[in-house]
Order: sequence, then structure tokens, then C-alpha cells
Amino acid sequence: MSITTRTAYPREGFGMTTFRTPAEIDLSLYPAGTTLDAQERLLIGGCAVSDLAEQYGTPAYLIDEGALRRTARTYVEAFARRHPRSLVLFAAKSFPSASVIGAVASEGCGTDTAAAGELGLALAGGADPGRVVFHGNAKSDDDIRAAIDARVRYVVIDNLDDIERIGRLADEPVPVLLRVSPSLEAKTHAAMMTGHDSSKFGIPSDQVQDVIRHIRREPLLKLRGLHAHVGSQLLDLDQFDAAVQALAEFERFDVYDLGGGLGVRYTSEDVAPSIDEYAQRITSAVHRHLGEDVELLVEPGRSMVARNGITAYRVVTVKRGVRTHAAVDGGMGDNLEVSLYGQAFSPAVIDRSGPTETVDLVGRHCESGDEIAHGAEVVSPRVGDLVTVPVTGAYCYTMSNNYNTALKPPVVFCRDGTSRLAVRRETFDDLLRREQLLTNRTTGE
Repeated sequence: MSITTRTAYPREGFGMTTFRTPAEIDLSLYPAGTTLDAQERLLIGGCAVSDLAEQYGTPAYLIDEGALRRTARTYVEAFARRHPRSLVLFAAKSFPSASVIGAVASEGCGTDTAAAGELGLALAGGADPGRVVFHGNAKSDDDIRAAIDARVRYVVIDNLDDIERIGRLADEPVPVLLRVSPSLEAKTHAAMMTGHDSSKFGIPSDQVQDVIRHIRREPLLKLRGLHAHVGSQLLDLDQFDAAVQALAEFERFDVYDLGGGLGVRYTSEDVAPSIDEYAQRITSAVHRHLGEDVELLVEPGRSMVARNGITAYRVVTVKRGVRTHAAVDGGMGDNLEVSLYGQAFSPAVIDRSGPTETVDLVGRHCESGDEIAHGAEVVSPRVGDLVTVPVTGAYCYTMSNNYNTALKPPVVFCRDGTSRLAVRRETFDDLLRREQLLTNRTTGE
């Protein structure tokens, strides 16, 4: 698609601007197949975002169901043709919705869960418990009991207390994996590093052999293999190769779970490996260091759903001064990625042309750090404009919250020009139901 940029008249006090049309939005950040219609309206899953905003309100999480399913199939096929004994497990924590989990499960994915609630959502979505792995660095008795009752494929041992709980609660052998720290410093945000020896996750490398012996002394724990996950939003495939090499330093097992972590593009400047490149590097390393006949598990989350979801907002107010602040009807209540990790996003004012302006896209919450994008160049915003933020399919819904009593947005599935509500918008009554109100001391009501 050709891009035309024309110089426009400067706005007084705001310097020179350029002119942008809807055709200049970087659709490579949106779900594959996202297009513009004849009126240059943005379509996701064949549905006009403007129509979806009218029907479901804003903010709203919009998921291209067809693109999500295609990504799941791409993952399953990429690993199956290179390593037949492989299982792709969707990391439920990246989008804990029964509808999302069910969609990818129907395309051949298993599920990676980290709490009884995630397991419950997976089962409600139709996931096969025999293709579920249960994680968690602080599993309670209830978590362990839920995993045992569901007969999940593997429970991942993260600490010595897991061993005690499983041994106490199980009444028949439970297949387990041991999560180890491979002593690797991942090239990512510090909060996403999970494979170093000071991490809260897994067993430090110098303790692994002792813990293996401990597990084998428990008659109801059947140790099948090892698990390692070095971090999230990883863009350098060498780090995955290093994790496999680290696992090869321990005794050999029949099962290896290499976690997830493949990064994605959030902006036009980002470069990320493809699923096919990732699968090739992982399986080659496994064959080289661990053998060709092992059972291989991977746990993609971000790379499964991030690009397949966008968030739609409306502009509520615009302030122009030292900086231009365009405030929308959402913010850190539905996207904590910026506040927590400093993640960059690429918002766009959609469905109209106009001169551009550099703005800080901010939210409605009482925090100066409530930003969605800092210094973004968009069509000069007006009150009522629709704004889309792509690549919000991972962890934004997960970490949605009620700051300033914000109501959590709905999740809308779009496919082949039709839409359906997957998760309804939260209501004030939902919040009020949890309140245990005292009766009026005067009237007794």
C-alpha cells in the first residue's frame, strides 16, 4: 500500500504538521487481514470498528477470532512438522477468557495454567485436561487439589512445598515436571526476566539435583521431566538456544517444557522473529542437545494473542499547551503495560484524514503515569474521535482493574464480518455485589 504524506499549514504555536490519511495506518501491527472499506473505515475481522464502538461502547477489547485461530494453527503445524512429539500450550495468563482459551484449544492447542481459576476457565472453554499443564510459584492446597481432581497432564513443581502438598493431597500417582532456573539473564525488561538464579520462579541450578532426589523419594510423585522459562517478550532467539543447552547439563528426561516468551512487534520499528523461525530454532536445539525422541512442550502466550487484539477508545478531551494531551475513556484500567513495563504502543485516530499532531495519549485515571502512548504522531485529535491501539491482545485484559471505579471493558470477537460478545462489560452492580453494606443504624434498613 503506497503512503502519501503532504505538508499542511502549521497550527499556530504548534509548528509544522503533515497530513495523514487512513491508508497510512501501519496495518502490519493489526490482526492479519485487517483492511479499510470503501469509506476508509478500519475493519477488524471484517467488522467496522466504528460499528463495533456504537454497538458495544468504548473502551472495548476487539479480537479477530479468525486471525487468532490461524495463529494457533500456525503454531501447532510449525512444531508438529519439525518434532512430532510436541504440544503447543496456550498460556492462559496472557488472556484468561474461556472464549479465547476455547478458540485456540479447538485448533489443537493445549493450555498452560497457573492457578485454579485459570484451570477452571480452561475447562469451561472446552480444554482437554489431558492437554493442560499446571504451574504456579505459590500453589495453595486448593490449587493443587484442583489440578489433581482435573487429572491434568503435568503439575509443575516450583518449590519444596509443592512436593509436600502433592504428596499429602494425592491418592494416586501424579505426573510432574520440575521447573529449574537455567541461570540466564534474559534480554528483556527486568520484570519479565524469570530464568536467573535470583528469580522467584523455579529451583536454582545448584539445587536441582537435590530436589530431583527429593521428588523421587515421594511415592505419589512421578517425575517426567524438566521445565524452564527464561523470560517474556524475547526478540533474540539465541536465548532459547541457551535455555536448551542449560537443561542439557542436568540428567536426561523424557519430557521438556521450554515455556514461552517469544516477543512481538508493538511498533513499526520493532523486529520480531516469526513463529516458524522460533519453531525451527527451538526444535533444532532440542534435537542437538536433548534428542529427537523427547516430548517437547512450549507455552506461547503473548505471541499467540497480542497482535490478534486491539483496543478501541473515544477521545474525551484534548488539552493543548506545553504538550498536547488527548485523554480517552480508558487508560491504565485496561492497559497496564505502559505503566508497568514502559511498553511503547502505536495508537491511531481512525476513519478520517487530517493534519497530524504529536500527542500524549492519556487515560482517565488519577495518575500522572496513566499514559497509553507518549509523543505519538496521530491525526490531530478531536473530542469524539475513535482511537485504536493495536497489539493489545496480550496481558491488557489480564491486568484490567477498577482504578477510579473504572468498569472492565467487554471482549468482542469479530470474524467474517460478524461480531459476538465474548465477555460482557462490567457493571457498577457487579462491583456493588461484593460490598457488605451495613444497615442504617437509625432506620434499621
